[in-house]
Amino acid sequence: MDYHHQQQQHHQQHYDGGENDYRQQEDDWDRDLLLDPAWEKQQRKTFTAWCNSHLRKAGTQIENIEEDFRDGLKLMLLLEVISGERLAKPERGKMRVHKISNVNKALNFITSKGVKLVSIGAEEIVDGNAKMTLGMIWTIILRFAIQDISVEETSAKEGLLLWCQRKTAPYKNVNIQNFHISWKDGLGFCALIHRHRPELIDYGKLRKDDPMTNLNTAFDVAEKYLDIPKMLDAEDIVCTLRPDEKAVMTYVSCYYHAFSGKQKAETAANRICKVLAVNQENEQLMEDYEKLASDLLEWIRRTIPWLENRAPENTMQAMQQKLEDFRDYRRLHKPPKVQEKCQLEINFNTLQTKLRLSNRPAFMPSEGKMVSDISNAWGGLEGAEKGYEEWLLNEIRRLERLDHLAEKFRQKAAIHEAWTDGKEEMLQHKDFETATLSEIKALLKKHEAFESDLAAHQDRVEQIAAIAQELNELEYYDSPSVNARCQRICDQWDLLGVLTQKRSESLQRTEKLLETIDQLYLEFAKRAAPFNNWMEGAMEDLQDTFIVHTIEEIQGLSTAHEQFKATLPEADKERLSILGIQNEIAKIVQTYHVNMAGTNPYTTIDPQEINTKWEKVRQLVPQRDQALIEEHARQQNNERLRRQFANQANVIGPWIQTKMEEIGRISIEMHGTLEDQLTHLRQYEKSIVNYKPKIDQLEGDHQQIQEALIFDNKHTNYTMEHIRVGWEQLLTTIARTINEIENQILTRDAKGISQDQMNEFRASFNHFDRKRTGMMDAEDFRACLISMGYNMGEAEFARIMSIVDPNRLGVVTFQAFIDFMSRETADTDTADQVMASFKVLAGDKNYILADELRRELPPDQAEYCIARMSPYTGPDAVPGALDYMSFSTALYGESDL
Repeated sequence: MDYHHQQQQHHQQHYDGGENDYRQQEDDWDRDLLLDPAWEKQQRKTFTAWCNSHLRKAGTQIENIEEDFRDGLKLMLLLEVISGERLAKPERGKMRVHKISNVNKALNFITSKGVKLVSIGAEEIVDGNAKMTLGMIWTIILRFAIQDISVEETSAKEGLLLWCQRKTAPYKNVNIQNFHISWKDGLGFCALIHRHRPELIDYGKLRKDDPMTNLNTAFDVAEKYLDIPKMLDAEDIVCTLRPDEKAVMTYVSCYYHAFSGKQKAETAANRICKVLAVNQENEQLMEDYEKLASDLLEWIRRTIPWLENRAPENTMQAMQQKLEDFRDYRRLHKPPKVQEKCQLEINFNTLQTKLRLSNRPAFMPSEGKMVSDISNAWGGLEGAEKGYEEWLLNEIRRLERLDHLAEKFRQKAAIHEAWTDGKEEMLQHKDFETATLSEIKALLKKHEAFESDLAAHQDRVEQIAAIAQELNELEYYDSPSVNARCQRICDQWDLLGVLTQKRSESLQRTEKLLETIDQLYLEFAKRAAPFNNWMEGAMEDLQDTFIVHTIEEIQGLSTAHEQFKATLPEADKERLSILGIQNEIAKIVQTYHVNMAGTNPYTTIDPQEINTKWEKVRQLVPQRDQALIEEHARQQNNERLRRQFANQANVIGPWIQTKMEEIGRISIEMHGTLEDQLTHLRQYEKSIVNYKPKIDQLEGDHQQIQEALIFDNKHTNYTMEHIRVGWEQLLTTIARTINEIENQILTRDAKGISQDQMNEFRASFNHFDRKRTGMMDAEDFRACLISMGYNMGEAEFARIMSIVDPNRLGVVTFQAFIDFMSRETADTDTADQVMASFKVLAGDKNYILADELRRELPPDQAEYCIARMSPYTGPDAVPGALDYMSFSTALYGESDL
């Protein structure tokens, strides 16, 4: 069983209702023989340091905790120091009985403090039992160092743990949950010191991963500055998986007692400071009252004479200034003083209340500065203020009537003068002299509106004169300036009437002249626009590049041009009439000195433009005549070239067609031997070739037509392209027909086909060539084979078609038909026959050597075989052996399948 685990479960002390209740251990001290050596070392070191911290007060200390307490003397001394009480007189003998007696006195004293000692007897202590001695010291520590700790209704161990948690709560990386592993990193000890004495430790530089530095820092600072002895070494805590709870709790309790004593001193100092602060505050309030009362009474003394001054002013402005000063007094100066008076009373009442609550005598202000004295002075101020305000209002009412009339005069005069400002210049402006008709009409309407406005202002002028008369009658102090201003307004009014009438007459006269000119402008525009369009169209037509291809087309253009020239005299008369309108406008402008501000508003066409375009038309007419004459001559030459080409093409084209038909009949209806047919075709070919000069002559005519850019020819349906294609087809057809006869001769000779068989093949082919194209389609070829006795299915027919139509065109030529029929009727070599021949040359071997081929075959054919034969790989192969079997099969390929 783990001793320290038992201590955590069964040796925690709990204080309830003022009575100590130490829980009894399940096992006695002497039965627990498994005390961890590391924990025992920590307890021995901690308890020894704790005892010495108290024994120093009596001028002694211990070195070995189980040896130095054996005679009971230092044990009794320790209890006297920590309890402050006297124990029974100790025995001074050296015998065992004396030591047991002293230890019993100490144990009895511990028991008298409410501590139940379980299994701890004097004999064990006297005998130096380390475990029992440590248990006894722990009991003393619990009773005299930890039991009295109380934090938020918790005491002893729980109270000490709660105190640690409260003090370290603001610190990061510190989480105190127990009295063992929560202290291993040292930050808990450092946080307790920094919380109460922050100047001793720079907490921000500590690191959680450096517990040795943290623990040494805390222990050294506590020993040097807090009088807490070093009860453990950093290694004791860091190098132990779980530090001893009793050792840590004992160490931490020393921190609690060190800082709780300082807190009591701080509390006493705070109480003194609080009392002094209250007294200082009261004295400051008294001084503030005295100063505020003096300042307020002085301000009242200075203000009352100002309010009692009744000297009148001659002008409304001066009285308004007095009223403004009074308003400033009411708005700016008096409100702060009202606030000061209120604050003075509040401060006085607050001060008296604080003095009464703090058992101080009541405050008595200086003579004449009581609250009642200030209230009386304030009443005198209010009376003077009321009389001054009534006097100001009466004076203002007295001056208000005169100022009202004067202001009314000034306002009406200012409005009238503002309205008349610039009116003389406007009425004298000659803007109508350069205005258009629309602008003149707008000016007239604007002038009519001004006349209406002028009439409306007549009443204001009369009101201004009446107010000036009234001010004179009331002897207004500034009447001379009023009269002078009124006279200026009346004189200006008369002048405006004269100028208005003159401008109206000028505008009406100018309007009539511009209306006449506007009608002429409109007539000019209506006639100039179509005439201008006609000239532009004429110039466009005269300059238009014509493209014609026939004489009829150029004759049509010439006729239209002659008709256009016939209209020119009438057009010239219209031009002169239009220009006459413009001349009439110029005459009016010159006669009446009208200043024309712009051009014709209805058109952008002017007389100069009309004359310029007319001259352009006159110049273009003869140019057009010459162009039409030249084009007519060109078209006559083109017509000659067309007829010349057509006459030849209409002969050559049918000749080529006839020859093509003759060749077709010859290829179908051939008679005699193949040699006779070949001779006949070559003679026919020679006659065709002799026709070539006529083709060349036609090419020359065609070149002249192209150079003349002639694109059509109504005299013939033949084009040079048609002639060229027909000529080439004719040459190709005769050459192909001759080639077919030559191939037939080769086939006949190679296959041994007789002339009768060849004629029979030709007759069969011609019979089934129903379309007379020189070729049979697939169905015609099938019918031909059936007529010749072939009985075949689709597969067999497809095989035959692959032979006669290898390109899959769907047709069978006569040559392909002859090749097929010759294969069917003639005796030909096969792959097996060739292979047997090679075997003879090889001496019955399955392979053949290159020397054998060179010996038996011509050189070129021998090298041909050697280059194409693959090496022989059979079991009887020798170096240089060639495979003639595969070569023989490859010679025939699919044709032998």
